[in-house]
Amino acid sequence: MKLQDLYQKAINFAGEKHRDQKMPGNQASYLVHLSNVAMEVLLASRHQEGFNTKLAVQVAILHDTMEDTDTSFEELKTHFGIEVADAVKALSKNEQLETEQQIPDSLARIRLQPKEIWAVKLADRISNMQEPPENWDKNKRIAYQLAARMILMHLKGGNDYLEKRLEEKILAYDQYIN
Repeated sequence: MKLQDLYQKAINFAGEKHRDQKMPGNQASYLVHLSNVAMEVLLASRHQEGFNTKLAVQVAILHDTMEDTDTSFEELKTHFGIEVADAVKALSKNEQLETEQQIPDSLARIRLQPKEIWAVKLADRISNMQEPPENWDKNKRIAYQLAARMILMHLKGGNDYLEKRLEEKILAYDQYIN
């Protein structure tokens, strides 16, 4: 299947699943975030030889479906195959763990995935390193930046292009803390 067709299939599925979800802090459709992550992955794919763009783009669009909607692993597996379903599961936080254990647990599972999935996580955090919602206090903003540093550290070697982008975003995020 062509990349464009895979993109359309994934974005239509995600659009239906996230239909009532808005971006944190504004009223934009959550599809804005998903398409931003996919855009980062598409651009990164041009900088890494042998990058499986078809896998990465589908996962970029679907990465929050298990975590934020009623989508099951089996449903993803049926519609997109085991490789995509496994990747989305790795990118999903285990809500049964204590909050401070969720990111390290997810990063450990992501590291067992192909590097394209590492790239999706890097792209996800790049997309999220925009101006935080107004109701976030300074401590929450600092914690968010620290989590971004942890992601960058644990996924070093996954995609040079996205690692540099995330480093820039982390530094720029200082403006929301100071």
